Amino acid sequence: MENAPQTEELKIPDVLPLLPVRDVVVYPYMILPLFVGREISINAVDAALASDRLIFLATQKEVGEEEPTPEGIYEVGTVAMIMRMLKLPDGRVKILVQGLAKGRVLSYEADKPFYSVKIERLVELATTEITLETEALMRTVKELLSKIVSLGKVISPEVLVILENMQEPGSLADLVASNIGLKVEEAQRLLEIIDPIERLKKVNEYLNKEYELLDVQARIQSAAKEEMGKTQREYYLREQLRAIQQELGETDARSEELSELRKAIESSKMPSHADKEALKQLNRLEQMHPDAAESAMLRTYLDWLVEIPWSKATKDSLNLKTAKKILDEDHYYLHKIKERILEFLAVRKLKKTSKGPILCFVGPPGVGKTSLGKSIARAMGRKFVRISLGGVRDEAEIRGHRRTYVGAMPGRIVQGLKQAGSNNPVFMLDELDKLGSDFRGDPSSALLEVLDPEQNNSFSDHYINLPFDLSNVMFIATANQIDTVPGPLRDRMEVIQLSGYTEEEKLQIAKRYLIPRQIKENGIAEKDIAFSDQALKALIAKYTREAGLRNLEREIGSICRKVARRIAEGEKKRFQINTGSVEKYLGPPRYLREGEMEKNEVGVATGLAWTPVGGEVLFVEATIMKGKGGLTLTGQLGDVMKESVQAALSYIRANASDLSLPEDFYGTQDIHVHVPAGAIPKDGPSAGITMATALISLLTKVPIRREVAMTGEITLRGKVLPIGGLKEKILAAIRAGITTVIIPEQNVKDLEDVPKEILKKVKIVPVSVLDDVLKVALENFPPAKPPAAKATPAKAKAPARGVVVTPRNRIVAR
Repeated sequence: MENAPQTEELKIPDVLPLLPVRDVVVYPYMILPLFVGREISINAVDAALASDRLIFLATQKEVGEEEPTPEGIYEVGTVAMIMRMLKLPDGRVKILVQGLAKGRVLSYEADKPFYSVKIERLVELATTEITLETEALMRTVKELLSKIVSLGKVISPEVLVILENMQEPGSLADLVASNIGLKVEEAQRLLEIIDPIERLKKVNEYLNKEYELLDVQARIQSAAKEEMGKTQREYYLREQLRAIQQELGETDARSEELSELRKAIESSKMPSHADKEALKQLNRLEQMHPDAAESAMLRTYLDWLVEIPWSKATKDSLNLKTAKKILDEDHYYLHKIKERILEFLAVRKLKKTSKGPILCFVGPPGVGKTSLGKSIARAMGRKFVRISLGGVRDEAEIRGHRRTYVGAMPGRIVQGLKQAGSNNPVFMLDELDKLGSDFRGDPSSALLEVLDPEQNNSFSDHYINLPFDLSNVMFIATANQIDTVPGPLRDRMEVIQLSGYTEEEKLQIAKRYLIPRQIKENGIAEKDIAFSDQALKALIAKYTREAGLRNLEREIGSICRKVARRIAEGEKKRFQINTGSVEKYLGPPRYLREGEMEKNEVGVATGLAWTPVGGEVLFVEATIMKGKGGLTLTGQLGDVMKESVQAALSYIRANASDLSLPEDFYGTQDIHVHVPAGAIPKDGPSAGITMATALISLLTKVPIRREVAMTGEITLRGKVLPIGGLKEKILAAIRAGITTVIIPEQNVKDLEDVPKEILKKVKIVPVSVLDDVLKVALENFPPAKPPAAKATPAKAKAPARGVVVTPRNRIVAR
């Protein structure tokens, strides 16, 4: 209160230079230093020093605004006196100011070279006497401030002494507000309150809020400190216990566990780089608290390092005769694959350090790809590991997760090696063609390193993070179709095709493998049941239609179960399974050979198609009706097959006279081509000659021989182009009772892959032009020509412009 007469005696001008300040609100009687750097602010300081050293301090609303406008500055501020000024080397000015009185900006008189404002002084209401309520409020504020200081709030001791002796409510409120670190908005709100009692009440609210925050913060810190103290105390006690146990000659469980782990590392015969890393991590684990989160992760990592077969290998069985005997025992036929395995064993016998081959078995389901891998492992005396890649989308499935992730573990390759317990197993990668990819990575790209003989000698799993030699592993991949396997991955493997089995091969496999297995699985003695060859042939031809053997084994198993039931019910006899009993147990035949159902018909041609599960017989039907030259295609045909029909029709129209057709036959009739089983999509470049034969038969009224099937693409010149999947198609023809198969002449070389026993059952007719096809397929060709003048032969016509025939480029394997 002793300062009040001074401010009353001080005469404050109506117009003062304005100094915008940031991050701080200046109260009356408050002394603080300010750094002034903006040109407009330096000009204001200079103007104040040149006159009466008075300046008006007002706070900016936005701290980051470099050139505040009048709208960006609070109206209520403090008139202050510049007590000292110091110019700094960087051009800024440091001033020491003392707040004198509150004021409000009435108007801005000038904005250059500094803000000059007209102000009015805000005079506080005088406190004539201190009431009990005011006294209680002042004591509450002082006590709260003491509590805040006791909780860690830093306030100068001199300020605390002044506060204890202060009896003016307004001055008390201003001094407390300037020392408790209020936000700018809150401090400005207090400055604008003129009534000292109301201002002190507001300060009391802010103090209560600050006290609650500091109290909660203190409790949190105390709890954390207690937990830390408890952990440290336990650690010291454990260390003391360990020292006592060592003195007594005893060891604790953890020490014994770490000692065993060290012995395991030494006996695992790791390479030097892996041994060094394992010992390094073991030393870290020994110095680590057992309850630490990283302790469990390190323990698991060291377990993996110890259990991986770094130097454990099985000895190869290099007796070629024994290996051949085992392969022949497990699988019937499959000469090419057996030869490849025996070749590898022969090379291994001559050169001990040869790398393991990387094979890829491609074929329909049920042909024995996976079981063949087991047989190869048995023949070589190696362990067998199989992982299924179907539906795998995450790269980490192959390479593993990094140890920083929670629940990290090695990839499937390292897991398989651990499961095998040797570093040279036969490792089967099943369903390679069904790999996926998404935002988590591309597993097929991760397999590039695994299946590359030049790179896999230093394969690095993300979890193990150490190079591992995979060159001794024999990798065998399986796929139903090779087209979906990425090119770079396909290039790293030796692809071996496994086609479907013939009826004779299925008969032998059923007698040697399937029947004994099903008899054993269903608890029947061999003396209780016998299958005749005719019964097996009926099963193969009339109850299954597949390239593999799975459905055949299911049907055999179904018969065995029915026999097992009769035996369990008390029947005691030897059950002879013949053709009649097959129908008795399984019902009427599910499939009838197409050739047996059809006769020679006009406009119905038999084609051959390849599918991922083997070859199929495909019928092409054509019919004609009155119309205006329209062409209708049904049966879910793809674009390639639709183009084959268009090419065949164009060939017929161009050679109408040679085919004894009227020149205008197409303009007065509509043609409809249909491929049955309309629910199944069909496409491929091998149906051209089938389409052409069906259309020519339809238009010339000459029937097509039912025992003839064909495959091949056609050009506009009538040439027959080569196709793929020949063996599968021939097998499909034999299953359907076809006796003659027409193939492109350029596919004759592919007959070497077809067993001679199969070729004995069917007549193969190579053709190079469509006329050769028609001579074999139609009952009468060439048809009788009309007596009209002979038309110019089609081959004498000039070639159509814009047509480029590239037979080699158009060969599509499927």
